[in-house]
Amino acid sequence: MATDGLGSADAHALLVDAATRRRFRSRLLAWYGQHARNLPWRRSRDPYRVWVSEIMLQQTTVAAVKPYFERFVAALPNVAALAAADEQQVLRLWEGLGYYRRARGLHAAARHIVQQWGGQFPRDVAALMTLPGVGRYTAGAVASIAFDVRAPILEANTIRLLARILGYDGDPAKAAGQRLLWHAAEQLLPQRDVAQFNQALMELGSLVCTPTQPRCDECPAASWCAARAAGRQDQIPRTAARVAVTALREAAVVIRRRDAVLLRQCPPGERWAGLWDFPRFAVDAEGPLTIRDELIAKVRAQTGVAIEPAGLMHTLTHGVTRYRITLDCYAGRPVGGRIRSTAQRPVRWTPLPLLAEIPLSTTGRRIAQLALAKAGEPR
Repeated sequence: MATDGLGSADAHALLVDAATRRRFRSRLLAWYGQHARNLPWRRSRDPYRVWVSEIMLQQTTVAAVKPYFERFVAALPNVAALAAADEQQVLRLWEGLGYYRRARGLHAAARHIVQQWGGQFPRDVAALMTLPGVGRYTAGAVASIAFDVRAPILEANTIRLLARILGYDGDPAKAAGQRLLWHAAEQLLPQRDVAQFNQALMELGSLVCTPTQPRCDECPAASWCAARAAGRQDQIPRTAARVAVTALREAAVVIRRRDAVLLRQCPPGERWAGLWDFPRFAVDAEGPLTIRDELIAKVRAQTGVAIEPAGLMHTLTHGVTRYRITLDCYAGRPVGGRIRSTAQRPVRWTPLPLLAEIPLSTTGRRIAQLALAKAGEPR
């Protein structure tokens, strides 16, 4: 049964007693001073770097983000450079990080900052939340870390940490849980050094108050933790129900004409919108068409080009959200038709050497490598 939290007297005191909050902050900041990781986005309080890192870290691990962040800010070192960049360059720099809507939102927000605010980041949470891709957490992170604004934050690590401290065993994603945890995050804020405090909370959740097997003996907040007092660290916070995985089968076709391959740009609303890809589609193994006929029909529907399939090159497996996809990669050669390309759905012959410069999905990049390897084989 869900409770409204505050599962111990110590946890209750943490929210209502000023002296208790001061002790909590002191312990947390002392711990952070000894254990803070040397992360590239922490070397400056430049709001641009803080913002880029926070967008990249959404649903992505620190380890995965580090090389992408360094490459991104090296190529686009400030908001003006990002605003002036072509979307294809932004997507190419983001390639492999996934959730490409974040990159498009980042690009759109940079243009808004330049056009509406003269390239200067606003300091208040409400203004930051008007930017594409910026919600309450990201706005609070940028405002507090870059400008030391007294703004609370709540993300995966702090949700877990605060839910355990308060002993909240309801669903932290629902309205009641969100109200309680945002209130707790706000109550705990110091009057100054907010940047250090908020980063320390996130770091503690990431390094010590981990999803499984939390290291409670190392935790500076252990004496206030209701979940630890009840021995319920493994039950709090409540985990979301597992989403059933659906198996799909798709085909991609590498169609080569001399030293170029046929690519299409994924339109808005489609998976990997804005990226380029080889003709790719779901295949119906139980349908009335043979796989050969299906490849011919669906490539022509997507591109306007008639092909002759030339055999299976490779099979890849990958996951996208709740889908587990088996992707058969076929070779094909053009035998007729004409490219059907529009501004909304571009299709083009792309020279093989240019494949390195255009943004592809992770599997699209692997298919490109297959195409380049095939091109290097003697005919």
